[in-house]
Amino acid sequence: GPLAERPLMEVRLGELHTWVSTCNFSPQGLLGAVQKAWSSYCAKYIHVRRGGPAGISMLLAGYCLLSYGWNYQHLSKTSLASPI
Repeated sequence: GPLAERPLMEVRLGELHTWVSTCNFSPQGLLGAVQKAWSSYCAKYIHVRRGGPAGISMLLAGYCLLSYGWNYQHLSKTSLASPI
């Protein structure tokens, strides 16, 4: 199919620059990309017949990484100020 309609995992490394230039970076396009990624994640890990804990544990791990990243500056200042 056309390069613009291919998913990222099917794009070759030499075609990556051209593929990125065909992407829609408007707020509506970015929102559509996030919605598509979320629905494919749910279809693969959450809405399955015999699902395991993988989908929920990935969400939990992502939340832990994000909250650590958001609080990193605060955590690093408090750890330097505390006595050993």
